[in-house]
Amino acid sequence: MKKILILANNDVGLYKFRKELIQELVKKYKVYISLPYGDYIPELKELGCNFIDTAISRRGTNPITDLKLLRNYRSILRDVKPDVVLTYTIKPNVYGGLACRMSGVPYIANITGLGTAVEKGGILQKITLTLYKVSLKEAKCVFFQNKENEEFLNKRITISNHRLIPGSGVNLEYYSLLDYPKDEMVHFLFIARVMKEKGIDQYLEAAEYIKKKYPKTIFHILGFCEQNYEDKLKEMQDKGFIEYHGMQSDVREFHKISHCTIHPTYYPEGMSNVLLESAACGRPVITTNRSGCREIVEDEINGYIVEQQNSQELIRKIERFLNINYEGKKKMGLAGRDKVEEEFDRQIIIDAYLEEIDNY
Repeated sequence: MKKILILANNDVGLYKFRKELIQELVKKYKVYISLPYGDYIPELKELGCNFIDTAISRRGTNPITDLKLLRNYRSILRDVKPDVVLTYTIKPNVYGGLACRMSGVPYIANITGLGTAVEKGGILQKITLTLYKVSLKEAKCVFFQNKENEEFLNKRITISNHRLIPGSGVNLEYYSLLDYPKDEMVHFLFIARVMKEKGIDQYLEAAEYIKKKYPKTIFHILGFCEQNYEDKLKEMQDKGFIEYHGMQSDVREFHKISHCTIHPTYYPEGMSNVLLESAACGRPVITTNRSGCREIVEDEINGYIVEQQNSQELIRKIERFLNINYEGKKKMGLAGRDKVEEEFDRQIIIDAYLEEIDNY
């Protein structure tokens, strides 16, 4: 039986966004996964994966730590002897790609977003692009999740075989179309890590303004809170402007009561899973005009697009949404469901991977 090795930086993303692909792979291949231990490792093992505990400093820039990761990957390649390696996120793409290139092992990379280092420019951008150039040169295929990322990298480095896929896609059965709520209160959802680049400041500012003007609104926040926002969230909740629910393992329970998802991110994403899941459930979305978000929203059809870091425009679009009648809101949600069914079914991604893997 052929072997496939998957290099990733966390268990949550691997299980939630690549579970269906893994289920297909274990039918034909012996599958190994290399990543740090986390709560979803037992579930990944249950799927049939062989787990290799691998430490990764996801956001660190210490070259000694990164060289250690490269050595670890080379050691894993020697032990496992995989026929194909799949890599996700920046560090596994870069250092996993380098290890595969040095070892002569075929590999397929997935650019899940270029990261803040590339977007902000400067010396870190130059270093990151150089690492990408070296690590992706011999890749058998590089998957891009949005066209802007694909065009940006291809102008700067040579990638022989690359394909555009619709992000990680969405499981249309798991995120099924939900009845649109008829509650008198209008519920909004923010689902993301509570951090500046995800647009939390704009969401909080809009929540305070709208709640004062439209008392029959509720602004929910779901996600892990970065430490510097803990006091702010407590203050806003005590004043009745928001309801903070922390991390949630199943956001579908909140989609049941929600009327709209607000995702005011300016973080460099590949394709927003938050928006895909919300639209799949039949919920209108309000998000920013940036790659990885605007592909999912047809402005005024299944939601609204706003300028990033613009609280006033966000407030205007929320008000416009509130002034739509019930049937109009519901129609927006149904349009979103139709769009993801046509363009973002996760099976599209699975088929693309199986086609590339079958080449080896």
